[in-house]
Amino acid sequence: MDENHRAALTIRSARADEGGYLSDLAMRSKAHWGYSREFMDACRDELTFSALDVANPQHLFHVAELDGIVVGFSALRRVSSTEWELDALFVEPDVIRRGVGMALIENAKSTVRSRGADVLVIQGDPHAEGFYVAAGARRIGERESGSVAGRYLPLFSIAICRNASK
Repeated sequence: MDENHRAALTIRSARADEGGYLSDLAMRSKAHWGYSREFMDACRDELTFSALDVANPQHLFHVAELDGIVVGFSALRRVSSTEWELDALFVEPDVIRRGVGMALIENAKSTVRSRGADVLVIQGDPHAEGFYVAAGARRIGERESGSVAGRYLPLFSIAICRNASK
């Protein structure tokens, strides 16, 4: 983003027809951390989102746009009446560390708060641990990767204050 041009960041619900684009974005974002081709191939199924996934009422997909261009997205899934999980949060590599991810996590917290959540659970990439802690998460353990057997990923929790406006 050009310093003389402040792009307008907006967040909206994803459209079902954006599933393929979101899948590609997830792969670009994950690859940003220098993972091998073999590792990325192992993650492909887990990072692929169909139109049915995006349209599934059990999930809430949101996209972040800068000047109308999708530069990130998140996916939420209800676990119980008071617990939601952040199933995905990916940002285009060229805008990582520019506030897009934080805007998406704040949107996720607001979204689940409005649906009665007490907690937001996050299984994060090890490279994103500092980001999630900065967003108010605390590490609560780890969980085995759905893509790579024997690989364990950090598990986080964010307490949701339902009386908060933010």
